Parts: sequence; structure tokens; C-alpha cells
Amino acid sequence: MREVMVMLIGYLLGSIPFALIAVRLVKKVDIRDYGSGNVGATNAFRLMGLSMGILVALLDIGKGFLAVSIAKVFFADQPLILLLAGILSIVGHNWPIFLKFKGGKGVATSVGVLISLVPQVIFIIFLVWLTIILTTQYVSLASIVGAALLPVLIIIFALDAVYLGFAILISIFVIYRHIPNIKRLLAGTENKVKLSDNRSSN
Repeated sequence: MREVMVMLIGYLLGSIPFALIAVRLVKKVDIRDYGSGNVGATNAFRLMGLSMGILVALLDIGKGFLAVSIAKVFFADQPLILLLAGILSIVGHNWPIFLKFKGGKGVATSVGVLISLVPQVIFIIFLVWLTIILTTQYVSLASIVGAALLPVLIIIFALDAVYLGFAILISIFVIYRHIPNIKRLLAGTENKVKLSDNRSSN
């Protein structure tokens, strides 16, 4: 029963739509009706500016981190349970029960899970992610490259095989959720972000 409880808590934590809540509180509108329509930190940034976008990102990161941290209380010596709790928090963000299973792309929540499990890997990915955003202004491209890099770094750091399987699964999750962005990137129509204000440009 404890395993089931930990899994359920992970999913429910992931399902909390912080971007939707924040935009409704600040702008009194539904984030799904604006920008990309995505319930995530990037779209929140487009609507509310950099500081609120960062806040939403930190809250989404916190969901994944907390899901794994709760699992550690009961199963600190069982990495597979920790991974499953983390995966379910990402599933919750992507397919939240509170929003009829239509959520975000899971990038920030995945980061929270990884911070709790493999902080050395996520530090490198963050540097790559930030560099790509600063040079191209494409958040989607940065997220896709970061996801693809994750399994490679797990291999380089020679971490446990269970983490490699987890990394591959997260990469598939993130890249799958970015298929529309990939199509727009190839077509040259993907939205860019400007860190100097809250407007986006094509």
C-alpha cells in the first residue's frame, strides 16, 4: 500500500497546474486561450513576464523534486520506486487529472526529478539549455536538446542502469510532447522568447 500511496502522491503533485493558477490569479484569464495554449512556464512567461515565468518554473520543478523526496522517506534504498514516483509526477504534469488530462510538456517537472536523483547531470544540461536559449531564443529547441543529452550524460557518468532507462523514458516523454514545436522549428515558424520583456516573436 505504501508503494501505491507514493505513486498516487507523485501523480497528484504533478497534476497541479501552477501555470494556469498563476495566470488566472494575475491576469484573470485562462492560459490555455493564449500563446501556445500550453499549461507550462514558457507560456506563463509570455503572458506574465520573466519573474512570474521563473516562479511558475520553480513551482513545476518543485513538483518533481517533492514527489521523489516523499518517496525517499519510505524507499530511500529502492531507486526503482523513486524513479517511478518521479515518472508519475511527470505523467501528472503532462496528463493532469484536474485538466481532463491535457497538460504541459513536462520539462520543468522532469528537471525537479533529476535534481533529486542526479544533480550532476542536470547541472550540465541546465548550462546547455541556457546557452541555447541565449543564442537562439528558442526554449523548445533548448528543451529538446537537453532531453536528448540526458541519456548520453547518464552513460558518461556511468550511473546505474536503472537511471539510464529512466533517462531514455524522460527523453521520449519530452521530445514526444515537442513534436508540434519540432515541426514549427523545421518550418521556421516557431515562437521565440525575448528575455527583455514578456512578448514573443516569430
